[in-house]
Amino acid sequence: MQRPMFALTFALLFAIPGALAQSEKSDGGRDKAFDVRSTVGDLHLGSDADARKVGLPLYPGARLKADDDNQNHANLSVFTEAFGFKLVIANYESDDAPSKIIDFYRDKLKKYGKVLECHSQKHGGAVDVHDDEKDSKGSKELKCDSDNTGPVTELKVGTEDHQHAVAVEPRNGRSGSTFALVYVYARGKQGDI
Repeated sequence: MQRPMFALTFALLFAIPGALAQSEKSDGGRDKAFDVRSTVGDLHLGSDADARKVGLPLYPGARLKADDDNQNHANLSVFTEAFGFKLVIANYESDDAPSKIIDFYRDKLKKYGKVLECHSQKHGGAVDVHDDEKDSKGSKELKCDSDNTGPVTELKVGTEDHQHAVAVEPRNGRSGSTFALVYVYARGKQGDI
């Protein structure tokens, strides 16, 4: 029973973004959301992501990164009795240097635990999950890749199943920085999802 529901959920996830983007374009670009609530579970898909929904304050003077297709922020959650998943991503830009933003978020992330700093060539490329290190709930600890080099600085806190992350990089060809704020939460047994 779980496999058909899971397949249906992911089929909806691939079909809905196109409809959501089309709806946003035809409605003046306002933030839209798609919500389904049922006895089986709940689904939310929207472009209503921001720093607050990631669980972090917004860096002073930062602004949402401009994007014609509204692809710079996303809020997705799927929750059933068997499993749950939430992903919130918001991309910002600032006129300040990366080091100032990194220092700000290193301090703010401490409320969630020990802050891991990694470096990569692009967003999302610097953290590996290792099966041999688990916390008391069985979730895997985050680690940096072995080479750990590149212009993007990633600050991460938590475990594979519950993490807050900030990825900061210099802005291409101009002074200032771009940065992504990310929140990931997953629950359920391995194989349920």
